Amino acid sequence: MTQRALDPSGDQPTGSSGPPGTGRPVKIDAGSELDPVHPVDLPAPVPARGLTAAEVAEAIARGEVNDVPVRSSRSVTEIVRANVLTRFNLIIGVLWVIMLFVAPIQDSLFGFVIIANTGIGIVQEWRAKKTLDGLAVIGEAKPTVRRDGVAAEVSVSEIVLGDLVELGPGDKVIVDGTVTEADSLEIDESLLTGEADPVLKRTGDPVMSGSFVVAGGGAFTATKVGREAYAAQLAEEASRFTLVQSELRSGISTILKYVTWMMIPTAIGLIISQLVVKDNNFKESVARTVGGIVPMIPEGLVLLTSVAFAIGVVRLGRKQCLVQELPAIEGLARVDVVCLDKTGTLTEGGMDVTEVRALNGTDDPYLRRVLGAFGASDPHPNASLQAIIDTYPVPEDQAWTVTQSLPFSSARKYSGAAFDEGEGRASSWLLGAPDVLLPEADPALTEIEQLNEQGLRVLLLARARGSLDAPDLADGAVPSALVVLEQRLRPDAGQTLAYFADQRVATKVISGDNAVSVGAVAAKLGLPGAEHTLDARKLPADPDAMATAMEENAVFGRVTPQQKRDMVAALQSRGHTVAMTGDGVNDVLALKDADIGVSMGSGSEATRAVAQIVLLNNSFATLPSVVAEGRRVIGNITRVATLFLTKTVYSVLLAVLVVCFQVEYPFLPRHLTLLSTLTIGIPAFFLALAPNTERAHPHFVRRVMRYAIPSGTIAAAATFAMYLIARNHYSGTGALDAETSAATLTLFLVSMWVLAIIARPYTWWRICLVAAMGLAFVIVLVVPWLQDFFALKLVGTTMPWTAVGIAVVASVALEYAWRLVGRRFPA
Repeated sequence: MTQRALDPSGDQPTGSSGPPGTGRPVKIDAGSELDPVHPVDLPAPVPARGLTAAEVAEAIARGEVNDVPVRSSRSVTEIVRANVLTRFNLIIGVLWVIMLFVAPIQDSLFGFVIIANTGIGIVQEWRAKKTLDGLAVIGEAKPTVRRDGVAAEVSVSEIVLGDLVELGPGDKVIVDGTVTEADSLEIDESLLTGEADPVLKRTGDPVMSGSFVVAGGGAFTATKVGREAYAAQLAEEASRFTLVQSELRSGISTILKYVTWMMIPTAIGLIISQLVVKDNNFKESVARTVGGIVPMIPEGLVLLTSVAFAIGVVRLGRKQCLVQELPAIEGLARVDVVCLDKTGTLTEGGMDVTEVRALNGTDDPYLRRVLGAFGASDPHPNASLQAIIDTYPVPEDQAWTVTQSLPFSSARKYSGAAFDEGEGRASSWLLGAPDVLLPEADPALTEIEQLNEQGLRVLLLARARGSLDAPDLADGAVPSALVVLEQRLRPDAGQTLAYFADQRVATKVISGDNAVSVGAVAAKLGLPGAEHTLDARKLPADPDAMATAMEENAVFGRVTPQQKRDMVAALQSRGHTVAMTGDGVNDVLALKDADIGVSMGSGSEATRAVAQIVLLNNSFATLPSVVAEGRRVIGNITRVATLFLTKTVYSVLLAVLVVCFQVEYPFLPRHLTLLSTLTIGIPAFFLALAPNTERAHPHFVRRVMRYAIPSGTIAAAATFAMYLIARNHYSGTGALDAETSAATLTLFLVSMWVLAIIARPYTWWRICLVAAMGLAFVIVLVVPWLQDFFALKLVGTTMPWTAVGIAVVASVALEYAWRLVGRRFPA
C-alpha cells in the first residue's frame, strides 16, 4: 500500500477522482491484502443470502430449532413444591392431623394458619414469576438473522440449524456455528475458556455460544442449536431465577438446622412428661404436648422471607428493573462501593461533534472528506464514530476506496482505516485517544488537557506513516486534527450520585476516556471527590497498592477491560461489597466478577447476560430504587426474624422447664396460635413490608440471635414464674384453665413489649399496629364467646394483677438486656 504525506501548503487532494456526479459510496476493495493479526477479513463480493423461508420451515419440521428454554423463574410446579414440601410443614402437618382427632377445632387453628401462609407464599412467588417472565421477554436479546437475503431480528428460540446470524460489537453468540463473513471479527471467549484475550476469527473458524463480539463484525452459520450448543446448558442454568445462595437465606437455614436439633430432644422429653409421668386425660395431654412442640418451629420466618423477596421483585418490575437472580436484591443492599462506567451511565449514549481543530496546517475541506470516509469505513460504529458520521456524511462526489480497516478496540484505544483516494493517492488514518497516539511531550496535549478540563471528549485524527498491519502502527503518526465531542449528561445522574453520597456508598467512576475529562463530567454532576482523578496507566500492579489507590481516588481514566476487573478485585480484597454498572463489552469481565453486576437494557447482549440486574428503562436513576428495595427487604427481615426466634427460644425453654418441674404444659395450641398471630404473625407481615433505608450489615445469624436469646429467656422465665405462682394459688376444678389464662396474659404482655422494641423507631402506623394487637387481645378477654373459644378466662384479681406486675418487671429487664447487648455485642 502506498501512502502520501500531507501537503503543508494546504493544497490537499480532494478525493474527487471518480466520475463526477456518480455519487458512489465508500466501498471495500475485496482484493486488498489482509493483515495477519488485526486487519479486516473482507467479505465475499456477494454476501450470503441465508436460508430461504422453505428451508426454515423444513428445519422447524425436523425439530432443528434452538428450543433451549431460557427461564427467568421457577416453574409453577417448582414453586408449589418448594412452598409445600418443607421439613417443618411435614412436622406441623402430622401434628395437625393428630389434633383434628383428639382436640376441638380451636386447637387445630395452627394448621389452617400454615395452609394460609403456604398459599400466600405460592401466590406471591407466582406473581413474581409472572413479572420476571414478562420483563425477560422485554429484555431478551434479539439476534439478527439473514433469510432470503433480508436481515431481521428474531427471538432466540426461532433460530434454526443453518441460519445465517449476523454479529456486531457487543453481540452475544447465541448458538454454535462457523464464521461465514468476517470484518476484523474479534470474539471474547473468556466466559467459556477463561482466556481474557479476544480471538480474531476468520472465515471458516468456529464460534461457540456464550462468547461475544468485542470488535468488528460478520456473520456465522448455525451448526448446533438447542441443547446441543456448547454453552446451552450453562446458559440455561445461569439464567434461572433462584432463591438460594444469599447470606440471608443461608443464615435462616443455619438457624433452622439448630432449631431442629434442639427441638427433637425437647419434644421427646415433653411427650414423655405429658403422656407418661402425668396421669391426666389422654386427649388433653396430647393437646398440651402438641401445644409445646408447634411454637418451637419458626415456620413463618421462611415464608415471610420468600414473600418479602417476591414482593420486592414485583415492585422493581413495575419500575422496569429485571432482577435475574433474586439474591441480587439482597446483595445490592449490602453494597458500599458502586463502580460506574461513565458512558451510558452518567452520560447518554449519543454524542455531538462540537468542533474540529485542524493541526499542522491540515486543510479543513480535506479533513471533512477524511472524517466522512472514516465513518463510512466501519459497519459497526461506536457512539463517538456515530457522532462523526452524523456530522460529516460522505460527499456525493467522493469515491474513495477502503483498502484496510482496523475496528476500535478498548484495549488499544484507537481504530484505523486506509483509503485509495484515486489517481495514485493513498492514505492511512488513525482515530482514537490523543494521549495514546501522541508522545508524552507533544505540545498538542496541553490544548487537549484544557478541553478535557471542560468535560469535553477529544479524539485525535492522525495520519499513519505505515500500513495498518505495522506492529508499531501508532508510532510516528502525524496529528492532523482534534475532534471535540460533547457528551450528553443524563438529567437524573446528579440526583442518583447525591443519593449514594447520602447513603454513605462510595462512588467510583471508571472509564476508558481521559481521566481529566471524566473528572470534569463527574464534577458537573456533583460527584464527591471528582477532583481526585487518576490515569489508570499509572495504577500499581500490586493488588494491595491498587486497593489503596482505589480508596483514595474517585475518578479513573484510560482503564482497560482487564484493569476494570482487577480494580473490582482490589476493592473486594479490602472487604468492600462492590456493584459494577456498565453497558459495553469492555465492562463484561468486571460485571461478572463484581458482587452485583448491573447492566443497562440497551447495553450489549453480553453485559445483559452476565448482569444480575438489568435496568430495562436504561435509567441510572432506577438504581437507588433497587438499593432501597434491597435494604427494605434485608433490614425488615432481620428485624422480624428476632420476633420469630424469640418465640422459638421461649418455647424450647418452657418445654425444658416443664420437663424439669414435672408439671402440665401451661398452654393449649389455641393459646399459642392466638399469641403468635397477635404478637408475631400480623405485625411481622406489616413490619416486613415497611420502608427501611438502613444499609444491610453482615453476620445475620449473630445479629438476630444476640437479641432473640435474651428476649426469649426473659419471656420464658417470667411466664413460667407466673405459672408456678398461679399453681400455688388456684385449686379445685378449673384450676388448670385459670393457671393457663394467667400464664397466657404474662406471655402476651412480655411478647408485646418485645414487639414494641422491634417496632422502633415509632411512626403513627407502627404505634397503631402495636395498639391494635393489644386491643385485639383485650377483646378476646372480654367477649364471652371468644373467652370460651380460646379457653381464656381470668379468675379473680390477684393473679391477673400479679401477671401484669411480673410482665412489667420482665419488660424492664428486656430494655436493660437490649441496651446491654447493643453495647457489649455489636454486630
